[in-house]
Amino acid sequence: MTTGYHATTATMKIHKMTSNAPKKAVILAAGSGSRLRPLTDLCPKPLVKVNGTPILHNALRNLEAVGVEDVTIVVGYRKDAIQYSCGSRFGGLNVNYVESAVFESTGSAYSLWLARDTLLSGDCYILEGDVFFEENALRYLNVADALDLAAVAPFESSMQGSAVTLSEDGLISAFRMKQTAADLDGDSPVLFKTMNILRFSSVTLRKTIVPSLDDLIGSGAKQTYTEELLAKLVERRGLQLAAARCDDLRWYEIDSMDDLRIAESIFSSASPRSSTESFEHRIGG
Repeated sequence: MTTGYHATTATMKIHKMTSNAPKKAVILAAGSGSRLRPLTDLCPKPLVKVNGTPILHNALRNLEAVGVEDVTIVVGYRKDAIQYSCGSRFGGLNVNYVESAVFESTGSAYSLWLARDTLLSGDCYILEGDVFFEENALRYLNVADALDLAAVAPFESSMQGSAVTLSEDGLISAFRMKQTAADLDGDSPVLFKTMNILRFSSVTLRKTIVPSLDDLIGSGAKQTYTEELLAKLVERRGLQLAAARCDDLRWYEIDSMDDLRIAESIFSSASPRSSTESFEHRIGG
């Protein structure tokens, strides 16, 4: 049975989370969000609000809550609005910006390559700027024995986009792009949706991720998406990317007006327990 890295084993303790948690993060927030128009005619997608809270602000608050100190945001479309909204300090976070001047003709892997200096500076979270999520999604990345992890959740019929299959030992075995409800038939392997929330160790970033980005961009493949790069690294180059299963958490990737309505419904009421209480329950605290 495929399990992923559930935070229920004896080795997954809170002290391990706090001592090993990355202090840096990269958020990819350069895209135009065309499928959210007219909301994004003037407002960049990361500042679209879910029940009154901008997507990007939610991510920054969650990063601060798990101990991150420095965040690099890759901006492009309506960059001034993001810089004005978040500033150089957001709560206790130092915020830096990297601009993509060609965001209209490039994919997320190009944006990630622009942030390579941050990626080379140590362990790091990588987030897409259109995901609204609970902070425990980040905590779940910090309590597993693996150092390179991707947050995943069961692929539901309302979802579409990139998905993964998992091996018996909880590693991502394959990526599947452009999945929809039609791919959830009984004969197919169990699919998990990638939440576009990742954690990588400094060693993997230095030896694998950044060199692969350099090769990719150097070859002219600037329209590649991050998931496509990770698929190649997992399936052809042996990247050991573990799955941090977030089955019990609320989250949603917001690409369209329908997505926004679903996200607002998901987050319309308070969780039955606090984030800390839920996390301690999961690890057996």
